[in-house]
Amino acid sequence: MMMFVFGLIVGLLAGGAAGFFGARAYMKKYFRDNPPVNEEMLQTMMMSMGQKPSQKKLNQMMAQMKQAQKRSGK
Repeated sequence: MMMFVFGLIVGLLAGGAAGFFGARAYMKKYFRDNPPVNEEMLQTMMMSMGQKPSQKKLNQMMAQMKQAQKRSGK
């Protein structure tokens, strides 16, 4: 009975550690492949579409993106 409890505790700790490091590696890869959008990326994207973005327009677009992200997270 003592070995069973010991094995259970060790198994839970090992599973928790493996899950943590697995999730950490997955999130690092995800953010490396899909970096979050920032103002510089928006400016580059707008310039490639032939628009000359002002700081006001960039701020508006960032605010809209944050609002859309909050709405989709509900």
